[in-house]
Amino acid sequence: MSYSIGIQTIRLQGSPRLAHTEYCDHYPLVRHVTGLDPIIDREYAWSKFYENWDYDFLWNTNIGPLPWKARGRVTDMGHAEFMENGIDRRDPVTSPFKSAEEIYEFDAVEEYGLIDFFELINYYETLYQKSRNNFPDLVCTGGYYQTLISGAIESFGWDLLLEAAADKKRFDKVLEGFFQQTLHHVRAWAKTSIEVFIQHDDMVWSSGPFMNPAFYKQSIFPRYKKLWQVLHEAGKLVLFCSDGNFSLFIDDIAEAGADGFIFEPLTDLDLVIQKYGKTKVIIGSNVDCRTLTFGTTRDIKKEIDLTIPLAKECPGFIFAIGNHIPANIPVENALFYMDYLRSQWTR
Repeated sequence: MSYSIGIQTIRLQGSPRLAHTEYCDHYPLVRHVTGLDPIIDREYAWSKFYENWDYDFLWNTNIGPLPWKARGRVTDMGHAEFMENGIDRRDPVTSPFKSAEEIYEFDAVEEYGLIDFFELINYYETLYQKSRNNFPDLVCTGGYYQTLISGAIESFGWDLLLEAAADKKRFDKVLEGFFQQTLHHVRAWAKTSIEVFIQHDDMVWSSGPFMNPAFYKQSIFPRYKKLWQVLHEAGKLVLFCSDGNFSLFIDDIAEAGADGFIFEPLTDLDLVIQKYGKTKVIIGSNVDCRTLTFGTTRDIKKEIDLTIPLAKECPGFIFAIGNHIPANIPVENALFYMDYLRSQWTR
């Protein structure tokens, strides 16, 4: 576990080994590795897990001190089971929106308001300093989760979002409200002492874009550029994160100003490395959580072996299972993954 390795990697300065992080919800694994309960001994258990598994970077985003559901209408689509005993499962609830016409009249700023700017700065700075105090040997980030499309998902759910997106001109107007919400939070984060910011926006599906690519180029990426200009002017590095497959838009995201990419194995790692391996931060790998869940140690080794030679050519590569470590992965497979990765990651 090394802040130095993490920040050198993010600054594209190289490091003696590949940097490492994970997105882990696997409580039995944490118990096995640390002997501690991540529910009872939450911060200490996770700290010991990060140490034991040689994390260098801690993924973090936030939505501010008061969630949208406490301030206005949202659509809860429910949540599948990823964590132990399904404690994260939620059943869907009825949407407060009934038609696309309602959505076209929706303004995220009017609906949820804007939290006092100085209160927001203080909230984010306090949050960041707590992370730095708890995990001084990790690169801790700032970040915002409910950016344009993720914000629309939170408000409308997928069904009405897709219906509303059919009218690109009117949907663009709706996205402006989510952009203004995001910009408010980005400006607050820019006033804090963070070094790295994660912009999260699940704007594609596993198959790729769900809207016409031209709409992304017209309405999504120019807004990203405006957000990231604020952060760059404050000296922050910006990492873009999305689920799904955004291979088609790698160039657009880079041109908008992202300093790096965080992605699942669905996005083409070879393509990203070919184009940006020397100039951008890359967080991910060819290792798929489905392989750890259903595959053999030979399968896991193969995916690590596919990644390592590519990663070692990239000064900004941070190795991770891009689609996270859920609780149904056999503990022995997770342990093999980490042990074998360690044996290969020296540059």
